[in-house]
Amino acid sequence: MALHDNLSMLTDFYEFTMANGYLKSGIADTIAYFDMFFRKIPDGGGYAIMAGVEQLVDYLKNLSFDESDINYLRSKHCFSEEFLDYIKNFKFKCDVWAVPEGAPIFPGEPIVTVRGPVMQAQFIETMVLLTINHQSLIATKANRMVRAANGRAVMEFGSRRAQGADGAVLGARAAYIGGAVGTACVLSDQLYGTPALGTMAHSWVQMFPDEYSSFKAYAETYPDNCTLLIDTYNVLKSGLPNAIRTAKEVLEPMGQRLKGVRIDSGDIAYLSKRIRETLDAEGMEDCGIVVSNALDEFLIRDLLSQGAKINSFGIGERLITSRSEPVFGGVYKLVAIEDKEGNIVPKIKISENVEKITTPCFKQLWRLSSRRDGHYIADVITLRDEVIDDSQPYTIFDPNYTWKKQTVENFKAEPVLVQLFDGGRCVYKPRTMHEIREYCKDTTYRLWGEVTRFENPHPYYVDLSQKLWDIKNNLLQEKSM
Repeated sequence: MALHDNLSMLTDFYEFTMANGYLKSGIADTIAYFDMFFRKIPDGGGYAIMAGVEQLVDYLKNLSFDESDINYLRSKHCFSEEFLDYIKNFKFKCDVWAVPEGAPIFPGEPIVTVRGPVMQAQFIETMVLLTINHQSLIATKANRMVRAANGRAVMEFGSRRAQGADGAVLGARAAYIGGAVGTACVLSDQLYGTPALGTMAHSWVQMFPDEYSSFKAYAETYPDNCTLLIDTYNVLKSGLPNAIRTAKEVLEPMGQRLKGVRIDSGDIAYLSKRIRETLDAEGMEDCGIVVSNALDEFLIRDLLSQGAKINSFGIGERLITSRSEPVFGGVYKLVAIEDKEGNIVPKIKISENVEKITTPCFKQLWRLSSRRDGHYIADVITLRDEVIDDSQPYTIFDPNYTWKKQTVENFKAEPVLVQLFDGGRCVYKPRTMHEIREYCKDTTYRLWGEVTRFENPHPYYVDLSQKLWDIKNNLLQEKSM
């Protein structure tokens, strides 16, 4: 289910001006190929997580224009009536491929490829980028925090700090893909099935005459799922003793156990250790400790390295906004067109910055993995009609430092890009949120630890096939003369 039914007008104005220009120039039906890729992994990480594909599918399925859209465009006095008539009768005709949600992705790879009439393939640029950039950013950040938590649950608690409603709802969805166990955002659960979680705020405690009576009322209301917030007044002198009293006097006579206590302030490492000691001494070893506050992956790692006794983390603005690096930076570039005979003509963009030079042609992305242990070895970008024969040794090489070569054997080669649309017809097979989340967990587990570490991760190899490298190199030579 989409958050909005139709976002066709959510685009950059120049997409309309170019579309009108393509039509007036007689090239609107020229078949063009565009790739979305990104150049840099957020937070200096070793990999990112693909997310947002289902929202991209929703957008493309609903791509249409109503009378109010036509009237708005006519009011700008810069579009021909022929163009407005085209928009009025618009029908999506493109082919679209993408990396599956939850898969690790790396710089330079085509993570979305669009083939179709240039007028259409160009137009959808803004929403392709907006949708994939945002959710991939949050899924990547969530995955980093989940890895730092080292098996402890991470919950997304950031709706009130998100950049708008869509940022909250879709950010919660992306965080779940990245490994969070759930979210405080109810609408995200309703729309996408990301489990909604939460207990109480400090205001609940303050509404009652005293702390114990607030805990007692909550325990009586939710006896089978009771977690108490114990830092409204004083954690060790008031909150924890009252929580233990509630467990003994209210829950245990009902045959229930206190599920957890939560702290949202103070010296979390020190307090969690003292809380754990006290709970264990009271025979409450099964009572968990939940912490929330302005946490990120580095703070989580530091807390655990200090021996903090924490069972789960509730994380707010530093996750939902990816505060440390809030831009994913994906781009959408023309890589080929078809001539009148249907031949694919590669296109390249050249820059003084090497990382901004595009890789031309209609391509496929292959992922090579070890048959011995399943770990990923490298990714290889090939021409679309190339097939990597994994029954034979295969030589990969660094596309920038071509003398760096490696021959891989006993490996499995799998194409990564899957088709979403065929001639405008949706062929995407949706998966449940649980399936996407588990896929993310399984695929990231297959990355080597050297790639997943936070500091100075080893670069994951993304290479070009010899044929593709030759075409790119020849175009570079030709265009630079």
